Amino acid sequence: MKSLYSKFVVVTLAIMVGSATLGFLLVNTYYQQQLKEQNDLKNVGIAQEMAAFIERNPNVPLEESLAVFGSSGYQLFLANAAGNSDFYGGPFRESSLPTSAKEAVLDGDIYHGMRDLPKETFVTGFFSNELTNTVGVPVTYKDERYALFIRPNIKMLFTEVHLLLGGLSAAMLIFSLLAMLIVARKMIQPITLLTEATRKMANERFDEPIAISSKDEIGQLAKSFQIMADRLKETDQVRKDFISHVSHDFQSPLQNIQGYAQLLADESITQTDRTHYAEIVELESKRLSALTKQLLYLTSLDHQAYQPTFTRVSIKEQIERTIRQNEWRFEELQLDIRMDMPELQTQGNPDMLMQLWDNLITNAVKYNQPNGFIHINGYELNNELHVTIKDSGIGMTVEQAEKAFDRFYRADLSRTREKEGTGLGLAIVSEIVKRHRGSVEIESELGVGTLIHITLPKL
Repeated sequence: MKSLYSKFVVVTLAIMVGSATLGFLLVNTYYQQQLKEQNDLKNVGIAQEMAAFIERNPNVPLEESLAVFGSSGYQLFLANAAGNSDFYGGPFRESSLPTSAKEAVLDGDIYHGMRDLPKETFVTGFFSNELTNTVGVPVTYKDERYALFIRPNIKMLFTEVHLLLGGLSAAMLIFSLLAMLIVARKMIQPITLLTEATRKMANERFDEPIAISSKDEIGQLAKSFQIMADRLKETDQVRKDFISHVSHDFQSPLQNIQGYAQLLADESITQTDRTHYAEIVELESKRLSALTKQLLYLTSLDHQAYQPTFTRVSIKEQIERTIRQNEWRFEELQLDIRMDMPELQTQGNPDMLMQLWDNLITNAVKYNQPNGFIHINGYELNNELHVTIKDSGIGMTVEQAEKAFDRFYRADLSRTREKEGTGLGLAIVSEIVKRHRGSVEIESELGVGTLIHITLPKL
């Protein structure tokens, strides 16, 4: 995976190299198509002025005039028909010149060596200090024909060099700016998509996919953002389901209380009915109170800032205490209670663990059958503590067991409507076990019973 930093470095280097190459090609094209011919014509004009000065001043020695021209910044080569030649103003790196070129100039033609120099880059062609890279004009001195070839000294080429380098710099700047604008737009596009996705999420639109597939940090951010959106969608659905369940579970006892309160206000009802209605109001009030308490308890477990105090806890002692507290429930159904457990100790919160055992044993009683049983076993295995609670209750199907730890879920309302419950007991059990870094599993068979398996870390 390429990081955003490395990608930026690579793109920047590519832009620099690309801009330099394009700028060089542009400037070189300008040099080949425009500047070479212009430079050639300019120097032809200078050479013709030199020839005219020599021809107008026959009293000035030829060598003296050429020496002055050479000292003014030009390299000169003078040849006559007899084959004599001489250099002024500095030597040429390559001093060979075709004889045909000399003869053509002696015959009155103009030699365009700068213009007709073979195609080369401006860096090599412009500074090529060769005799062939000159211009030549005919000149007559004291009735003798000469061929005069000149080119500017390198020092005199700085004006043209500045022009070429300036053009190269300008071309590089323009190409770099255009490339950076394109790259910046491409790099900002994923951020724009993330911004748009954030706006949609703020409006509770979690189904919009984030179409970003880059492998850099932006791609990772988009992937994390998509995961967050999916989780927010799930959380939002859980919230809506939670509100729906809470509203339903609060509405039912409230409606019952309201209905039976109205019946109690009727003075014509018998004392027996009045007592019965009052008992129903009391039961519904207790149900509503239990639901409120469990909701508050579950909310406290959900709160991340809630950090319970952990200490040494005896599981056996807590379960024995829970059994004693529920003895009246066992007697009502004539349940057979058996416990086989050694001394098991863990590190946990005593109040939360007591709530855990109370919820499990209460459920085992609530959904049991008369003359049934509840068997509680505990053992230690692989540095873990295991507690199983098995009952002979109404049981559940596989699908119902999978949802048993969901909030407000009750296996079969038509079969359990007479049972007092909130659908939060096993949800609280699951949260408590998670808080203690343990696990909880459920096995159940419809009409046979249920087994809850709790695993907790050993002290």
